[in-house]
Parts: sequence; structure tokens; C-alpha cells
Amino acid sequence: MYEFIQKFHSGWAYLALLVLVIAVVNSFIGLSSKKEFTAKDRKIALFALAGIHTQLLIGFILYFVSPLGFASLGQMKDAAIRLTSLEHPLINIIAIVLITVGWSKHKKLTTSESKFKTFSIFYGLGLLLILSKIPWKMWL
Repeated sequence: MYEFIQKFHSGWAYLALLVLVIAVVNSFIGLSSKKEFTAKDRKIALFALAGIHTQLLIGFILYFVSPLGFASLGQMKDAAIRLTSLEHPLINIIAIVLITVGWSKHKKLTTSESKFKTFSIFYGLGLLLILSKIPWKMWL
């Protein structure tokens, strides 16, 4: 079961990251070109939010069944174990909170520029945090 969840978590990450990158690029393009915020832009951001939250749920399940997750918290001297059991989950939770705040804030805004700016900042920061703590050696 652990191996299936690990493969699913890794596989879903490709999709979730792709949609998040598309949302960030779309928000930067919308902001720089001063275009009108449309339903398509909202859906792109919503799909990124849903994909990342799904990844979080899969990650929580993996964390509690993994030998590298919760059970290994006492072994913080090993950098690989520290990355998978503490740094990766903690930083990614912070990133997902930022993305969620960006989604919530955009709903209260009225101008297209402010919506694109909010998504650019919050989704962009979330993406950078996620990319900074991917266990690349294990993932690729």
C-alpha cells in the first residue's frame, strides 16, 4: 500500500505542478498585458488550487504510512530523512496556505489588475516554496 501511495503522490505532483505553473504564468501574463480577468482565468486558478489540495491530502496519507514520515522524526541528523519527514511537509503546507489565501483574497477584489496581482504574488510564492523542497533525488 505504501508504494502505491508513494507512486500516486509522485505522479499527481507532476499534474499539480503543471497546473500551478500554468496558473502563475497566466496571472503574470494577465497582469503585464492588463487584460480583463475572465471566467477562464478563475477556472485556471481554481484547478491549481484543487490540484494542490489533492496533493496535500495524498501527502498526509503518505506521511502517516511512510517509514520516512512521522515515524522517523527522531533521526534529524540525516539530511534526507529530515527533508522527507520535516522540511518537505512543513514548507509545502505553508505554500498551500499561501495559495489558499491568494484564492480567498481574489474573491473580494473588484479590478482585474488586483486579481491578477494577488494570484501572481500568492500562487507564485507558493510555487517557489514547493519547488524549493521537492526531494529531487527521490523524485526524478
